[in-house]
Amino acid sequence: MNCVLSNLGFVCALGTNTDDISRNARNGDQTGMQPKDVIVNGDVVPFGMVKIATKHDMRFYDLLLAAFEQIRPATDNIKSVYSPARIGIVLGASNTAVHEAQQHINNKLSTGVMPDNFSVLMLELGTPAELLRGITGIKGPAFTISTACSSSIKALDCARDLIKKDICDAVICGGVDARCDFALNGFNALEALSHKITNSMSKNRDGINLGECAALFIMQRGENGIFVKGFGETSDAYHPTAPDPSGTGAIESMQKAIMDAKLLASDIDYISMHGTGTLANDAMESRAIYDIFADKTICASSKSLTGHCLGAAGACSVALSWLMLTNNFIIPHVYDGHFADDCAPIKLATTKDNLTVQNVLCNAFAFGGSNSTIIIGK
Repeated sequence: MNCVLSNLGFVCALGTNTDDISRNARNGDQTGMQPKDVIVNGDVVPFGMVKIATKHDMRFYDLLLAAFEQIRPATDNIKSVYSPARIGIVLGASNTAVHEAQQHINNKLSTGVMPDNFSVLMLELGTPAELLRGITGIKGPAFTISTACSSSIKALDCARDLIKKDICDAVICGGVDARCDFALNGFNALEALSHKITNSMSKNRDGINLGECAALFIMQRGENGIFVKGFGETSDAYHPTAPDPSGTGAIESMQKAIMDAKLLASDIDYISMHGTGTLANDAMESRAIYDIFADKTICASSKSLTGHCLGAAGACSVALSWLMLTNNFIIPHVYDGHFADDCAPIKLATTKDNLTVQNVLCNAFAFGGSNSTIIIGK
């Protein structure tokens, strides 16, 4: 049984529709990664903000709606083919409306009055799936996974399981996360936040930029399209926030995905790295990739184009890979060109690479050693 990702709704710092995102990703356009009205320790920091109007009390909801509108016709179509009870929703998220809730709490602390539009639902991690269920009228399983930065690849894995186990005929799946000062300040406290555009794999790298994203797929059985070929997941629990420098969990996650896909390492044409731009992640991930692929497979991180979208990071990586496979182009690795001495000598993708990509491997690694890998391909 084959599962395919048949449709994509996508908004991120590269654009608010798949045509703009494809063009800007192909060109390595960092326009969306500019200093915004986000201030940390008195500095205005880069942020991968999505340029959409915020109409509701929860910005993540606006992002979710913007992505969903792109697949609404396809959703209506699958509802006409399958019973609503046989269609599911699985999303990854880590923040929901923490930013807005914090503003309401600050108002309570300063005035003694909690605003009327505050709701505990803002903080419930299940809210994105429940809101999407309400929009669509879908009656099947609907839930949100929150394992920090690995959330939305795990959501895609769960979506495939629902179809493979004959619980669902189709699943809307992906991830969403919006801006959040709480997360910004947390990464700043960890000394992991860069005040420049993130510079993954560079000797000058100094941390992450955060970003916003919503990416929604329709996954269903099929014989044509972009196939979901394999998944791998591990939990090494090395440290609450730092990755295991040996890369053992990351290596096993990638190997499991390759085995699940019934492929060889040499069958992978492109690796979409987690590539956060922190000292620890880039050193670990490059070593893990080199352990399996040496310098034979081109790699890139999209974080300098989109920011690190936390719970939606995996879905963002898969969405960009889906666009590459669908439109036959390569997304380059954009950095300052000064490769880091502490990283293994993997081969970074450039605008000059000219090859047909058949299979893409995407990594997403999270706090607590939660590692996830997906392989999609033609």
